[in-house]
Amino acid sequence: MTAAQRDLIQAHPLKMGWNPYQENDRDTQLDFGIHLLEPNQSHAFQSKEQEIALLILKGSGRIEAGSRAESFERISWIDQSPWAVHSPANAAAAITALTPVEIAVVKTPNLQAFPQKIYLPEEVENEHRGKGMLEEMSYRIVRCVFDRRNAPPEARLVLGEVVNFPGRWSSYPPHHHPQPELYYYQFEPDWGYGHGELGETVYKIRHRDLLRITGGRDHSQTAAPGFTMYYLWTIRHFLDNPYTGFEYTPPFETLLS
Repeated sequence: MTAAQRDLIQAHPLKMGWNPYQENDRDTQLDFGIHLLEPNQSHAFQSKEQEIALLILKGSGRIEAGSRAESFERISWIDQSPWAVHSPANAAAAITALTPVEIAVVKTPNLQAFPQKIYLPEEVENEHRGKGMLEEMSYRIVRCVFDRRNAPPEARLVLGEVVNFPGRWSSYPPHHHPQPELYYYQFEPDWGYGHGELGETVYKIRHRDLLRITGGRDHSQTAAPGFTMYYLWTIRHFLDNPYTGFEYTPPFETLLS
């Protein structure tokens, strides 16, 4: 397998049920896949050895986690923040679909216990990052579902989304962090494309691709004009160095002053 094939996992046709993109990955220790449910179908997500994050990409239904249950309806990732569930090992979260439902599933090894939580859209931070700067060419919406600020310290995952507007940039100015990260992309319309930098390499990104960000490389992104680009982002904390933010690559930080 070439370095490019390791970095960019290209989209493949999805089927009902579990669609893995990567599992048991040594470099990131992040499993990722898409689970599709048909109307009136239910699935319980649980692992004996892994922490799990579920994020609703599209559809309507019901989430049950422990003693709590919530209904959801997500029509558009452009206009709506997500519903999400964060579970420790051995805790089950069940999703029942009323319409076709698309669920992003992130897993990482973690045996430490912590409280299970359902995150509602109104609890998700929406930051209008880059607004009023650089002629708004890097204006985008950054949604953080959970990180070290609102998740238990025993957790190993960070989860969020970015809405990258047509013809604009995100994850910009160039920045980096040592912790591994995944970007999962969608486009509106879905035949659109963008470009993802990874260090000195640039990849053409299409609907449902997955980018693996490792080695502390810079990873700025841009969407082609006419296409809104979305990506789910998830980071794994290092045990001795949890993710608390990124570092701009000099001298690009001067663009913000």
